[in-house]
Amino acid sequence: MVTYEFVNPLFEKWIGILRLKNVWDVKLELIDDESFWKTGDFRIDPDDRKAILMLNASNPKQENIEEVIVHELLHLKLYPLDQLTEGLIDGHYEQGSPAYNTIYTQFMTMLEQTVEEMTKCFLLKYGDNKELSYGRCKTMKSFNELYDGLKPL
Repeated sequence: MVTYEFVNPLFEKWIGILRLKNVWDVKLELIDDESFWKTGDFRIDPDDRKAILMLNASNPKQENIEEVIVHELLHLKLYPLDQLTEGLIDGHYEQGSPAYNTIYTQFMTMLEQTVEEMTKCFLLKYGDNKELSYGRCKTMKSFNELYDGLKPL
């Protein structure tokens, strides 16, 4: 179970390191709801520059909550670039078209990979817990399972 006593000092530490304190008003909220399936997420009001960082208190999928906090806060840090890119995609591709779906999926994949790589770098340098989470790996197919059913060349 994730508690405010544990995560709030980490949250405060990282909004300082990532220089978000004077740019966004960010509130931490622990979610104790079985239907909340993500470990972390945001609700954002970009016009008022307010955000709520939501953390799964009862069933987090990642072992290192500090890593989740850094990851989610980096999404907030990169939010203007994210919105610009999504706007460009929306402006140049018809929503629902194969081209739109392809470019949007590629963008979201690259965004997540970039945020996660930056998270690892920050965690290694400034983290209290430098251990990376492997929780998502537990739900992934093994290397051999990826090839099940494929015909050999």
